[in-house]
Amino acid sequence: MNYIADRMNNIDASGIRKVFALAATMTDPINLSIGQPDYDVDELVKKEAIRSIQDGENSYTQTWGIDALRDACNEYYQTRFNVPLENVMVTSGVSGGLFLALMATINPGDEVLFADPYFVMYKHLVNLLGGKAIPIDTYPDFKLTPKRIEAAITPKSKLLIVNTPSNPTGVSLNAAELDAIAATAKKHKLLVLTDEIYEGLHYDGPADTMVGRYDNLILLNGFSKVAAMTGLRVGYAAGPEDIINQMNTLQQYTFVCAPSIAQHAAVTALKMDHSAKVDAYREKRDLAYNLLSEKFTVQKPNGAFYIFPQAPEIDGVCNGDDFVAKAIANNVLIIPGSVFSDQNTHFRISFAAKNDVIKRGIETISGLVE
Repeated sequence: MNYIADRMNNIDASGIRKVFALAATMTDPINLSIGQPDYDVDELVKKEAIRSIQDGENSYTQTWGIDALRDACNEYYQTRFNVPLENVMVTSGVSGGLFLALMATINPGDEVLFADPYFVMYKHLVNLLGGKAIPIDTYPDFKLTPKRIEAAITPKSKLLIVNTPSNPTGVSLNAAELDAIAATAKKHKLLVLTDEIYEGLHYDGPADTMVGRYDNLILLNGFSKVAAMTGLRVGYAAGPEDIINQMNTLQQYTFVCAPSIAQHAAVTALKMDHSAKVDAYREKRDLAYNLLSEKFTVQKPNGAFYIFPQAPEIDGVCNGDDFVAKAIANNVLIIPGSVFSDQNTHFRISFAAKNDVIKRGIETISGLVE
């Protein structure tokens, strides 16, 4: 008897995790693959987590999270973007929020649209739930535009995911571009999910948000990136009351609540000044882009900590998988673009690393072009 559910045939093991497993077998690799900051959680945040433990705040919280964090999330968006959040709930990371949002809204056969390249969970979670994933080709500039969205819309289109700044490209959308997407969503009565986990790491001018531009909008954000709280698993969602209520109901029967001590620590993280981290990562972005652009066709990212170069042409063909294999053979860990895309022409570099590691890694792979 086969004890595995049929739905598991709709997803595959993450290509990123396969590279991480490979890294464990290598001796001191130059690692430009990992999607988490190269700095630790701030000391003030750690102290708040410790205080929370010592003061006995270790029990379940309300399913929607502690009021102090929900209020702090709203205050953060009010201060940073001059827009309020509606119906805030705390989630077990943005990944947990994404799962709840899709579970609450997607029926079998519903189409979910998102930019290609895409964060790996979008496609696989939609498939797991019986929906139909519709990646929208955004090469070569990686911009989600009304023209590209409308070319993909059918009568079954229900949800549009917007990720800005993007994983894996680092490209972000400005206010005018977000307004145009919001108008397109309104025209076609789409629900929009905006994944803004990287909005705290934005390098060229002020960051923008989809919040406040469209009513039928679910926001997801969290603390894994700029605050480096990857293992503490805390994020937040906001949006229409009926959807958030259903997400909260689902959380009761799945995650129960986000970790209590992480919720208290996240309040401190939200109120800290992270500008020094942004400045340091802008320097890393510039270093990676300047080195890569000497040998590769590459779009300059303006957020997150990723850059997505095109693999060099061999006989007129760009094969990202083959190039990544060569890089790994030369002790440099990078991720094939095919992990994030229906195309196999690019590869992802994470510049969440020390500057000398970035330099050594890119110099090594640049040497492979010749």
